[in-house]
Amino acid sequence: MNESSTDLTWLRGKSVLVTGARVSGLAVVRPLVDLGAVVTVTDSDRGALDGASSIGAAVALQDDLLGNPAALAAFSLVVTSPGFRPDSPVLAAAAEQRIPVWGDVELSWHVDRAELYGPRTRWLVVTGTNGKTTTTSMLASILEAAAIESVACGNIGLPIADALRRTPHPSVLAVELSSFQLFWAPSVHPAAGVVLNIAEDHLDWHAGMDGYVHAKARALSGDVAVVGLDDERAASLAAGSPAVDVVGFRLGEPASGELGVRSGVLVDNAFGENVELLAAEDVEPSGPSGILDALAAAALARSIGVQADAVRTGLQSYRVGPHRAAVVRELGGVTFIDDSKATNPHAARSSILAHERVVWIAGGLLKGAVIDDLVVEIADRLVAAVVLGRDGMQIAQALARHAPDVPVVRLPSGDDAGVTHGAEDADAVMRAVVAHAAGRAAPGDTVLLAPAAASLDMFVDYGHRGRSFAESVQRLDATDIGSLRS
Repeated sequence: MNESSTDLTWLRGKSVLVTGARVSGLAVVRPLVDLGAVVTVTDSDRGALDGASSIGAAVALQDDLLGNPAALAAFSLVVTSPGFRPDSPVLAAAAEQRIPVWGDVELSWHVDRAELYGPRTRWLVVTGTNGKTTTTSMLASILEAAAIESVACGNIGLPIADALRRTPHPSVLAVELSSFQLFWAPSVHPAAGVVLNIAEDHLDWHAGMDGYVHAKARALSGDVAVVGLDDERAASLAAGSPAVDVVGFRLGEPASGELGVRSGVLVDNAFGENVELLAAEDVEPSGPSGILDALAAAALARSIGVQADAVRTGLQSYRVGPHRAAVVRELGGVTFIDDSKATNPHAARSSILAHERVVWIAGGLLKGAVIDDLVVEIADRLVAAVVLGRDGMQIAQALARHAPDVPVVRLPSGDDAGVTHGAEDADAVMRAVVAHAAGRAAPGDTVLLAPAAASLDMFVDYGHRGRSFAESVQRLDATDIGSLRS
């Protein structure tokens, strides 16, 4: 069996198992079929398998496969969706039988190297705990301004396998990769990759911080490695990168080999000598996080020769997507902001520190992250807090320890806190949360949904959580503002 990056002919006639029948899993079925493989898709949800049948794959319930070791032994390769942990039953069983396991990104890399759908593309990879989607979107805007045939893909929504099949065929991919995707993609060596920052997140999945950091570091294994110098963990990865060129970016003035800010202007001192890109005040979203994301996107684009004027045009035309510090409404002098995408403490920190007086809406699944350091840092900005979700009590307890003067409401209260039974229940809780938050706010305050936690305990996803917040805000009238202040 030849598993080289440029020869996938060994897959012809081989049986391949795809784990996961949702977007990532279904996206790899087509290239596997085009390579001549015999594809079976497995999932624990019988309903999810209907989509696989419609695109030419056989299907099997996961429990049925696990109950039949001989059936599993027939597969020459397993391609997994990124959410599956190595110790998940089907992958553990495959490893026990020494069946190779690739992630969907790994397969896409091999498909690209084999030129199945066209000439090889250049991958510009973006990872980090926070800011991935904003940076990837900024990069895509820059590439468009440079008239480069490109597409944003990966964790941002469009599977890489689908991006490779696009017509016209892209020459560059702006690839957002999560730690899960990087874990399952050891062969990926991009033209350039950036690690924006690293904070506690997904520690349960990676069995601790070391595993999480190691996965993120895989983005720096290509020709050019870019690291956020203002983040201690990200900056520390520079020394271990095998890249030919290692570049940093910072909010301060850039030294040689860095991008940074000088006299209010973003400057490239790595791929040129003090090349001015654009004024910091022209970056959206405003504030330190937005500027850092813009510098990272600029570094990746400049690494492949994009000119400064295209960087400037691309960043000036970029607009923030939904649920990323988006202003929902101003009512009675209070600004309501949806940052539902702030799914960990590090992201919430940046969001909260952008405002002077905050009524904080927080809670959900902390995924093993510790909240105390965040609360200590933001305590003097908090007017009040309303917490919800499964780990809301942990946030409430941290507030009691480190910000005892801040009023805290937990919803729902009592034994049912953090337990919901569907979208209607979650939306009802959010309406109550928003009503309490508005009641605690005064003119000049910001009611901020920056949960510091994942959404899946209550909501379909962070988008659902953000929409629920926005819809609840639209129900308010001016008499709701400050109604609960003593």
